[in-house]
Amino acid sequence: MRQARKRARPSGARVPRGEEPSAPGLSFNFGGAKFHDERAAMTESDLRGTVKREETMTGIAAPRANWRSKLHRREKRFTRPIFLAILGSLLATPAFALDKVTFGTNWLADPESGGYYQAVVDGTYAKYGLDVTILPGGPQSNGGLLLLAGKIDFFQGGDMLGDFLSAERNIPTVAVAADFQKDPQIFMSHPAVGLDKWTDLPKAQTAYVSAGGAYSFYAWMVKRWGFSLANTKPYDFDSAPFIENKHSIQEGYLTSEPYVVEKDGGFKPNIFLLSDYGYSTYSSLIEARRDTVEKTPDLVQRFVSASAIGWYHYLYADNAKANQAIKKSNPEMTDGQIAYSIAKLKQYGIVDSGDALQLGIGAMTDARVKDFFDQMVKAGIIKADTDYKKIYTLEFVDKGVGVELGPK
Repeated sequence: MRQARKRARPSGARVPRGEEPSAPGLSFNFGGAKFHDERAAMTESDLRGTVKREETMTGIAAPRANWRSKLHRREKRFTRPIFLAILGSLLATPAFALDKVTFGTNWLADPESGGYYQAVVDGTYAKYGLDVTILPGGPQSNGGLLLLAGKIDFFQGGDMLGDFLSAERNIPTVAVAADFQKDPQIFMSHPAVGLDKWTDLPKAQTAYVSAGGAYSFYAWMVKRWGFSLANTKPYDFDSAPFIENKHSIQEGYLTSEPYVVEKDGGFKPNIFLLSDYGYSTYSSLIEARRDTVEKTPDLVQRFVSASAIGWYHYLYADNAKANQAIKKSNPEMTDGQIAYSIAKLKQYGIVDSGDALQLGIGAMTDARVKDFFDQMVKAGIIKADTDYKKIYTLEFVDKGVGVELGPK
């Protein structure tokens, strides 16, 4: 069965026919021993930083008169084995407990959330003092509401259009990172039928567009590129009509629909990534409640930074355990689909391109946000007086975290 992908509202949900959502709440809990082992490898410098962070977070000083002087005395008085034994005892105390975080994804487990699964299974979140539980989304889930209700701490949002609409409604959420530099939204066409270029697509006999797409990215296409609503037909997340109609075009998700068409239709469709034609939104935004950002900025920073490193590891290092975790949560996810998705994420620079090459995965800039906002205003989708600046913050990104882990 095909793997359908939901894009967070307003782009519309991809609901597989006859498929119910998998049971939510998959928790990757590897136990205290593993996390303890990771921390036991810390240097004295790391330990001092950890103790300082714990004091900052709790406002309670660690039980010692002067950490620096006592540490120096210990280094002089004790041999290395004895010091490590004392260190291990200290790390086993509740003062070093990991902060529990629940992160909701916007769809069933898949490679488009692979960096977060990677950060769980390889211990990156634990190294940043976090015990992260991933709550997968699904066709009937609403992660945005769970975030507002305080049931989850962070949410994997969609593109910035949803944030602009939230700003119009005074919904108190903030984008704290953009883990996709490009939105994976695409259109497809059949090859060698006169629809091989982007500028050919408005001439298609039929355009299969979802309801969500019609008032978001397709509305932008109509305004900017001369597409028409007159030739649209509903796209209900079944590519069979597109496969049969050679003179049609169809919306899709870079890592999903083209793979289905190749398997079911026996041909490689032309792929047009909207980002390449000016649809400049970020995507896979890490969303948080405004009160979380204001009251626990250290927690937000650690989650954003660890997630970025998780993405570097997932794309450029050994991701086998993360893929196992994805398949455990979503048994219908195949190795073929995973390999295809990762290849497309890399090929098109969805995660690691543009500003992220210098500023790190998750990067955002004021200029980029303003550009997309201006386009949505021109398309008549967003009101010009919307206070779009309150929907995001650069406080936790653009620090170059993990850049050295990317391809050389």
